[in-house]
Amino acid sequence: MQKANQDIRDYAAKRGVYFWEIAMKLGISEPTITRWMRVELSADKRREIEQVISDIAATKSQSE
Repeated sequence: MQKANQDIRDYAAKRGVYFWEIAMKLGISEPTITRWMRVELSADKRREIEQVISDIAATKSQSE
């Protein structure tokens, strides 16, 4: 059985972005993002998190 939001988990992992970084950018706690990931996200929340992951990954690649 596949975990909820596996595509977002994979998207973040491939870009080297951790849940704690996503949480910081969203202004929430790490346990909150972890709870959100337990159930399928709404389309709006999914887009928001994917954008945050992209932003964090871009910032990381610029600093290398």
